[in-house]
Amino acid sequence: LLNSMGNSSKILLGCVVGGMMSIDMGGPFNKAAYVFGTGMLAQQTESGFMIMAAVMVGGMIPPFAIAIATLVFKNKFTAEERKSGPVNFIMGLCFISEGAIPYAAADPLHVIPSCIVGSAVAGGLSMAFGCTLRAPHGGVFVFPTIGNVAGYIAAFLIGSIVSAILLGILKKKVSK
Repeated sequence: LLNSMGNSSKILLGCVVGGMMSIDMGGPFNKAAYVFGTGMLAQQTESGFMIMAAVMVGGMIPPFAIAIATLVFKNKFTAEERKSGPVNFIMGLCFISEGAIPYAAADPLHVIPSCIVGSAVAGGLSMAFGCTLRAPHGGVFVFPTIGNVAGYIAAFLIGSIVSAILLGILKKKVSK
């Protein structure tokens, strides 16, 4: 199904694989998107490199967005969550989406959809901007292998902000 989407709508495919990276943050959906991306990367085509970029930017969104949200929407997070939130900036930049898991486990009905939407936006934008990635990994470590770094960074920041805003809207205020 994913492979056939690449022929009809690359932007939709970017949204789907980007969003898949946030469904379970390291679990089977995440790994299915990653395996699809690395399989496309192995084809050594421009389209394959674009898919890999969409996959990787999608995986960077959850922790980074949570870090932003814990700073901007302080009343939506516990004191402990706010304290550990900024660590997720580093995790997001290093493509470690699992940093978002404690937040998702504490409030799955609000955190997971927020992250999926932002990751889907980032994946779609990455495809729209024609970003490519020639490495089977994400984060700042692979920036030298990214085509259209400015577009990739824009997709990453926009997706992160979308997720952070959704977290601020959807999460309920916590008692202090």
